[in-house]
Amino acid sequence: MTVRGHWFLSPRTDYTVAVQTASKQSDGNYAVSEWSEIIEFYTADYSAVHLAQLLEKAEGVAGRMLSFSVFYRNQQEDYFNKTRETQDNRMLPAVKDNSGSHGSPISGKLEGIYFSCNTEFNTGKPPQDSPYGRYRFEIQAEALFNTKTNLYFGDFYCMYTAYHYVILVLAPEGYPGDLFCKGRLPALDISDNRFLTCTQEEEEGRLVFHHAQDVILEVDLALGSVEEIQGHQLSSMSTINAKKDPSCKTCNISVGR
Repeated sequence: MTVRGHWFLSPRTDYTVAVQTASKQSDGNYAVSEWSEIIEFYTADYSAVHLAQLLEKAEGVAGRMLSFSVFYRNQQEDYFNKTRETQDNRMLPAVKDNSGSHGSPISGKLEGIYFSCNTEFNTGKPPQDSPYGRYRFEIQAEALFNTKTNLYFGDFYCMYTAYHYVILVLAPEGYPGDLFCKGRLPALDISDNRFLTCTQEEEEGRLVFHHAQDVILEVDLALGSVEEIQGHQLSSMSTINAKKDPSCKTCNISVGR
């Protein structure tokens, strides 16, 4: 009698495997083998196939497109004070943390700066509340997202809540971040996708921007104003190093986390 099995292996994980077999003999007893040699291996990031599956799931929950005009970044006051006083008014890129899907190729590897672009449907403006801090930096969308920018899908996940997050990467064409993403992440058409678009009006030629409702977009970007927001700091919604819910059927694929 032969029994075969298989395992669903998680990405980016160290495994140590040894095998022992048992075969049933004609007399009804089992002959048990010695343990095999121990094999150690490490699984890779999500492949293009896995990311395509994740992208399809994300597209399935993205809602109607809403217009927006600014990207924004919320932080504590100390963050912006440090930016002014020690970094020559520059927000420096940092390596993407390990929040989201365990196998995302950008986690722990891609350098960038997180921005958001979500708006309140009734005002068309950024939400007053934030999980990251009471101070907000805003920049006009066209300064970061235009015809010389490439757009990539990076991740789709949730954190044991009803909210789902889509990570997108905006990369100036030909820059190191763009070269990193090519071949690793699904490229999106900037004028025709389900999450974030930049189109040009035929008459006036100005750029128009839209984002998807029903998912929270976080955009990793490689100028503007800082103001204190009027709402609350919702720390429970922070995605910093947040772990993905492995049981969610909406944002998980068969390969694992």
